[in-house]
Amino acid sequence: MVKLNKIYTRTGDDGTTGLGTGERRLKSDLRVDAYGTVDEANACIGMARVHTAASHPAIDAMLSRIQNDLFDLGADLAVPDDGKPLGYEPLRIVAVQTDRVEKDIDLLNKDLQPLRSFVLNGGTAAAAALHLARTVARRAERLMVALAQNPGEHVNQDGLKYINRVSDFLFVAARAVNDNGNADVLWVPGKNR
Repeated sequence: MVKLNKIYTRTGDDGTTGLGTGERRLKSDLRVDAYGTVDEANACIGMARVHTAASHPAIDAMLSRIQNDLFDLGADLAVPDDGKPLGYEPLRIVAVQTDRVEKDIDLLNKDLQPLRSFVLNGGTAAAAALHLARTVARRAERLMVALAQNPGEHVNQDGLKYINRVSDFLFVAARAVNDNGNADVLWVPGKNR
């Protein structure tokens, strides 16, 4: 377990931060940006849950599980697998976590109205917040893909699958809280020409 007695340490005052391995990296490092953006997506989900807690308890429970998993993903990214022994088993995202999100997507998707156009981000407050979380999750995914392309950097493929599926889930959940798609705001191509 994590134990935090002191919030500020001053060790990051030089613009660096410590990975889970103890290695120091610049705060602008792509790995730090990736797990920081995962944390940002998690915060957006927390804001969305303000709107789902009372009105959509089943979706709120799904979001709660995803929030915990996103901390797992952040821990996964913060301890890069360089093939060297660590002396402990690092926390990694595993396929069963993605499988669970897929089951949640399937459960929500069965009641949705078929899409007739792209969905604009909006509708209810809950849907708008979920769409925001979705776009941040997609940015985290892009950063993880970019990180994986860097020589010497490894990104857990199960983690990449997981964040991709989370953004899919957030899209479906946004539609679900929009009266199962009936309150979706649809894109009308060229509407304002």
